[in-house]
Amino acid sequence: MVSAPEPIRLSGTNLARAADHNQRITLHAIRVSGSLTRIDLANITGLTPPAIANITRRLLNEGLIEEAGRRRGGRGQPPAKLVVKPAACYAIGINVDRDHVTIVLVDFAGQTLARASHDVDFALPADVAAFYGAQIGTLIADAGIDADRIVGIGVARPDDLGTVDLPGRPASYAEWESVDMAALFAEPVVLPVFVENDAAAAAMGEQQLGHGQHHASFFYILISSALGGGLVLDGAYFRGASGRSGEIGFLLGSDGRGGRAQIQHSVSLSGLSHPLRAAGFTIADMLGDRAEDPTLIAIVDRWIDEAVDRLVEPLVAINCLINPAAVFIGGRLPGAHVDALARRLTARLTAEADNIPALAPVRRAMLAEDAPAVGAAILPFSHFLLPRTNALWKAVVESD
Repeated sequence: MVSAPEPIRLSGTNLARAADHNQRITLHAIRVSGSLTRIDLANITGLTPPAIANITRRLLNEGLIEEAGRRRGGRGQPPAKLVVKPAACYAIGINVDRDHVTIVLVDFAGQTLARASHDVDFALPADVAAFYGAQIGTLIADAGIDADRIVGIGVARPDDLGTVDLPGRPASYAEWESVDMAALFAEPVVLPVFVENDAAAAAMGEQQLGHGQHHASFFYILISSALGGGLVLDGAYFRGASGRSGEIGFLLGSDGRGGRAQIQHSVSLSGLSHPLRAAGFTIADMLGDRAEDPTLIAIVDRWIDEAVDRLVEPLVAINCLINPAAVFIGGRLPGAHVDALARRLTARLTAEADNIPALAPVRRAMLAEDAPAVGAAILPFSHFLLPRTNALWKAVVESD
């Protein structure tokens, strides 16, 4: 049976919703630009100067923005520059993955004030809850903030966390598919919980705080225990019809033995861990005292060449179908290795994909190791304070 197409929801809106949206986009414009005058805001948002004056007055009264000096150089009284107030509110971001758990506490400007991370393979829900419960009080104390100003918890986790078949996954790990995340993080701080795919959270973080401030459309590749992707189009995260856009890791490619396999089996930290382990190394050694060991460097170098082989074809398709301004690579792979992967991918694409009309540069993401956790922390800010793509759409009412 073929289902009816989803109805388009573009429509008018009421004044209250429009006013809320205008305040959100004004706040967002200040947040991503660093500092703006009221004249700048009117030009960027298209709102009238009186409307901007009213909105910024409300934002100042609510303690979300503050004045930070005046812009000089013109004639007359220099206009005041407006910036977000970092201490306006805070959020907690948690990244749960198959090889680690990371918690960050960020301010409204997106700066990480405190973090805790635990490298652990296939931690079960009870283990993650125990780690969070043991760490969150210390993080709040280390950051020196008022816990009452924390507005929510964002959780970034891979889709199908408990069921994707990666080496070493225990049968009990399937427990993750039935976990209530709000209940898991209900103590010791009672806050609303927002859950997002890890690659999507990383892409949203890059959009809000990283290179996305200068590129409205990009594709994000997250190299973690598996391989994920996220797509930002015209300044908004694109989920796809069923919320599974960007699933680059599930694409099939050569397995190097004449067969076909998901590319995340090799292009991932799980895939890299096998040759490292065979030589007596671990993923953690890439950031530790053994990081400069020639044997380790040679293993990672060979893995990068293999990753380039696996990623070239998908990136050609991404360039042809999406035409992004850039492709950003992030995750827990050390920055120097990400840079090497980006350089080799760009060189290979330039040499072999000269038939395609436009080729996006491949670069390291600005938000690196903690990108999913920081992106997750932005989720409460987005929900309560920042623009939502459906803010001016009316809910669809089904009729009989």
